[in-house]
Amino acid sequence: MEVQVKTEHFRIRGMHCANCALTIEGAVGAMPGVREARVNFAAETLTVRAEPSVSRGDIEACVAKAGYQALEPAVGAGAGESALDRVEARRNLAWVVASAIGAALVMALEHVGGRNAELGEFAVATLLMFTAGLTFYRGAWLALRNRTANMDTLVALGISAAYFYSVLTTFPGIFFSGPVFFDTSVELILFIRFGKYLEARARGRAMAALRALLSLVPDDATAIRDGREIIVKASEIRTGDTIIVRPGTRIPVDGKVASGYSAVDESMLTGESMPVEKGVGDEVSGGTLNMSGALTVTATRVGAETVLAQIVRMVEEAQADRAPIQRLADFVAARFVPSVIAIATLTFAAWAWFGPSPVMALTAATAVLVIACPCAMGLATPTALMVGSGVGLRAGILFKRASALELITRVKVMFFDKTGTLTEGRPEVETIAVLGGVDESQALALAAAAASGSVHPLSRSVVACAQALGIEAPKAGKIEEVPGMGVIAELDGSRLALGNARLMESCGVAIGVEAGAEAQRLAASAATPLYLARDGAVLAVLGFRALEKPEAKGALEEVRRMGIRTVMLSGDNHEVAQAVAARLGIDEFHAELGPGDKIAVIRRFKSEGIFTAMVGDGINDAPALAAADIGIAIGSGTDAAKEIGDVVLTRNDLYDIVRALELGRLTLRKVKQNLFWAFFYNTLGIPIAAGVLYPFFGITLNPAFAGLAMALSSVSVVSNALLLGFAEKRLAAIGRGERGDGEKHPGAARAPAVIETSATPAAVLKRPGRAVAHTANGNPKESHEMASKLKCSKCGYEMAMPNHCNKPMHVGPVKGRDELVCWMGPDCGHQEIPSHCGTPMQEVASA
Repeated sequence: MEVQVKTEHFRIRGMHCANCALTIEGAVGAMPGVREARVNFAAETLTVRAEPSVSRGDIEACVAKAGYQALEPAVGAGAGESALDRVEARRNLAWVVASAIGAALVMALEHVGGRNAELGEFAVATLLMFTAGLTFYRGAWLALRNRTANMDTLVALGISAAYFYSVLTTFPGIFFSGPVFFDTSVELILFIRFGKYLEARARGRAMAALRALLSLVPDDATAIRDGREIIVKASEIRTGDTIIVRPGTRIPVDGKVASGYSAVDESMLTGESMPVEKGVGDEVSGGTLNMSGALTVTATRVGAETVLAQIVRMVEEAQADRAPIQRLADFVAARFVPSVIAIATLTFAAWAWFGPSPVMALTAATAVLVIACPCAMGLATPTALMVGSGVGLRAGILFKRASALELITRVKVMFFDKTGTLTEGRPEVETIAVLGGVDESQALALAAAAASGSVHPLSRSVVACAQALGIEAPKAGKIEEVPGMGVIAELDGSRLALGNARLMESCGVAIGVEAGAEAQRLAASAATPLYLARDGAVLAVLGFRALEKPEAKGALEEVRRMGIRTVMLSGDNHEVAQAVAARLGIDEFHAELGPGDKIAVIRRFKSEGIFTAMVGDGINDAPALAAADIGIAIGSGTDAAKEIGDVVLTRNDLYDIVRALELGRLTLRKVKQNLFWAFFYNTLGIPIAAGVLYPFFGITLNPAFAGLAMALSSVSVVSNALLLGFAEKRLAAIGRGERGDGEKHPGAARAPAVIETSATPAAVLKRPGRAVAHTANGNPKESHEMASKLKCSKCGYEMAMPNHCNKPMHVGPVKGRDELVCWMGPDCGHQEIPSHCGTPMQEVASA
């Protein structure tokens, strides 16, 4: 039996370079029962996959033995962690200021000259060496104890060489005479300390997206205990507790609304700017903002089980992941420091033998030690990936593996599921053609009875249609869902089957000429037919129609513009799939596929060496998502926490696929720039520090400037990664007609949404006040153009029109006043028009 594996997360303190991360990985990874240990140096996190027998205390003890500190991360502790970081930053800044004062004193004494001045330099340098410089010696000792070497080893050797040589020459009566280099050792401490301070600040900015999530959970909450309202810590709330959430406050845990009505800002989960209406029975998520009314909420998930906690954990695991491109940097970093020490030793020996003076040998060797920068290589990849995943997080794109940011750029073929991905999530029952023995209402009741145990979108539409019409479905017995075909149920001794032609064939049902002709007619009009059979005889043919998402054609055109072939995989019959593919301009389609067939198609492409991606709703497409090289799941914010796919798009916006592709390309470009700079800097800097230019131009490198260059190299790598933050504007422009640089997107311009005002001809489906997308023959009778923006009449501020039933709403009369109305009609949904500058906003036509 396979042993279960758990995942533990830690915050690590005390790391100074990439070699520190490798040391912790090696120590923890060698523990019995540990399957994998991954340290993200940029994020200062440790992720461990281990058997249940390995406790957190064991891991913390192992990290402590290696010389570092493992801390407990916790959702909601974002403020506390930030405070801890601020304390450490202030301490580092204090040491920088102290080092700067000491360096100024040493340089002033150097200009004074004389014996007393040298003794003064010795005193100041000694004080700084064993205070501000002590951290380098501590790090070097820990590395030595772990039988490795790191950046602290190089710095400690460099400042020691300058300092102890100067000590020897300061007392010529005891040792030998010569110039002193106290200024070099002090300036090295100053510049490297200052560089590390700037680097920590920059890395903190790279973590901004995750910290913003952590800070969303309020510290306190109002709970009802013994009939009284009391203030408690949010961490003390338990499942089943009742809490009061007043307007303007954040919801502390996941729960269900017990009473009250309000609008809730869920933008932190879904990326959608418009608040979502919440009433009795609706679910709310921790960290979201209650906008208007007071809510009484019953807690359903708390602590690490909340959606927010799972998203945070997902992001942390993604940032701990290693991209394939990082392997080269890890390989070099593991061998870098010993190589630099060897080069410094050869440099000293060469100049001591051939050089003009021993001083030249000392300064060149010291310069080599301190200019070498393993940190730049260690930070090049993870920092860019961390910033890139943060940009995606704010855009509603969750990369569950950091490597997915790189791998998504390799995609050559992208597969799309049809239902719920390219079309609207829930198809509508459009027609019911009865063939005798039952009327339309009875047929719908029987179909709803069979579909009640299925989560497939077509089954859910049948149940919803019956409920909307007040038709009570009988209680079916055993219900069996047949993937890719339909459902089979037992009812009062009869056997019901609701599904496609393959299900009828497997059940031994003869479809017949009349039912077959009706199904062909529906398929020709791009509607999906399902047969309803009882005891081997077809009773009715149900027609379903799901509108293509309004952005589907433009998004697919953008995907093709990026050089990716689009392939649609559908369980529908050939005629329906062909009609949809033709309207959306899809390169290739495969119809009448079951879940296993979809996997077979994907594997056929992969066997030819083609890198693939699968886009699905994350519910019915899990096997196909897993089969592709990259799985992209589209869902709501709550779906984002599910263990499906490598990339999760929290909004139902197909342009987010284009944004994910673009973000992957921009991030990989930054990684390559950082790696080039890190390798180029060391390849160029080390030879110059060693003095290769001296024989030709008489140029040498002062060790202090070498130390400054080393410190700034890490800062430059992190700063370059932070420039990815400017990609947010570029990503936001995708799907709105331009790329962010003024260029138009060829697939972005879309015709205004058109809706039907005629009811379906099937009498049983007439719903007062609602409009449907198409008539039975698909020809519109009456339509109007829908606005997509709201505008403030005073300041001109504009915002997107909120959606309802996956389409923009419009202004319409509701009980004598104007409100925002669902495109399906006010009976389906309506809400107040948002206000700005104290007045209701106005509906304006989209540009």
